[in-house]
Amino acid sequence: MSPDADAVATSAGDLLPGALPEELRAELIAFRRDLHMHPELGNQEFRTTEAIKARLERAGLTPRVLDTGTGLVCDIGTHSAAAGPLLALRADIDALPIPDTKTAPYRSTIPGRAHACGHDVHTTVVLGAGLVLAELARAGMLPRPVRLIFQPAEEVLPGGAADAIECDALDGVGRILAVHCDPRVDAGKIGLRTGAITSACDRLEVELDGPGGHTARPHLTTDMVTAAARVALDVPALLSRRVDARAGLSLTWGRLESGHACNVIPQHAELSGTVRCLDIAAWRDAPDLVHAAIDEIATLHGAKSQINYVRGVPPVVNEAGSAQLLQDAMTARRGAHSVEGTEQSLGGEDFSWYLEHVPGAMARLGVRPPGEPSRHDLHRGDFDVDEQAIKVGVEMFTAAALIDC
Repeated sequence: MSPDADAVATSAGDLLPGALPEELRAELIAFRRDLHMHPELGNQEFRTTEAIKARLERAGLTPRVLDTGTGLVCDIGTHSAAAGPLLALRADIDALPIPDTKTAPYRSTIPGRAHACGHDVHTTVVLGAGLVLAELARAGMLPRPVRLIFQPAEEVLPGGAADAIECDALDGVGRILAVHCDPRVDAGKIGLRTGAITSACDRLEVELDGPGGHTARPHLTTDMVTAAARVALDVPALLSRRVDARAGLSLTWGRLESGHACNVIPQHAELSGTVRCLDIAAWRDAPDLVHAAIDEIATLHGAKSQINYVRGVPPVVNEAGSAQLLQDAMTARRGAHSVEGTEQSLGGEDFSWYLEHVPGAMARLGVRPPGEPSRHDLHRGDFDVDEQAIKVGVEMFTAAALIDC
């Protein structure tokens, strides 16, 4: 699309109802900052749930808290002329167990907890879209009903999405949309692709045991530190030769512990990490492959292995029609230049569980200040966003609700 065509698209977007009023934009930024200052871990998001519920009720809506005690859903337009299945907009509301290292005035007030993945932004975007759409519904301008889903515990494998689904969050839903903050994309833009946009992610915990002893006589022991080190090094290498490289299966360790003294060979070692996979077929085979590789290397070094393989989430696979809806909505608001292609990430997201039931898509919401060479990555204590992204996300979602007839 040419720059002139972009200008026409943006002008058309200005005429499309559902733009974010300036007063509400300022309120949403304040709401996001309040959430950022009070992060809550998965299944503990009581304050966050109450804050969302109170704001929706002030708008005349009737949110329903999930049976799990945190998270909520809220329908808009179900009693108006709007007909057909609901369009769901999903946000995750939990934070991470890491310290906030920023110096911003809205930095976390809770030691060891931070909104370092942007869930406060996701929540604020869906809340803002809901408030705007509620006004449109009252004016008879909402063509189909919308459900807001504020989901707890995305960071807790296998994810709170499964609990939300158990609580009937998808009943009557025909399509579901979501965003995820991306510090590699400029604020004002989204990254989008059809097909897999994230990867499968599982958790792996390994315990190794064997007779310990004196470091002067390693031949009489299982050299546990060496055994653990070989498992850490050799198992990922072995997997790379037993799985098609195009499947992108990756085992990465995050913890290895063994021993307490320099002259004692320990009897026990523990390792934990994640298994990630680009391909859903290879993901289904991963537990058996990982078990076999660990047992093989551990036995080679005289250690007995005990493995806890925790299934996490499959890849998020964007359905073509839903990805096109997000592209059309963003183009209508900000022009075709505001949508850029993106690659499949090795990150995991439990939004994938919804897509096992209904079609949908997730966009990467740009949060990097335009012109900056880089932005701090997700899951870091210094993570922050350009808050222009809130307006962008709200208006994309409202446009999607209006054109998805």
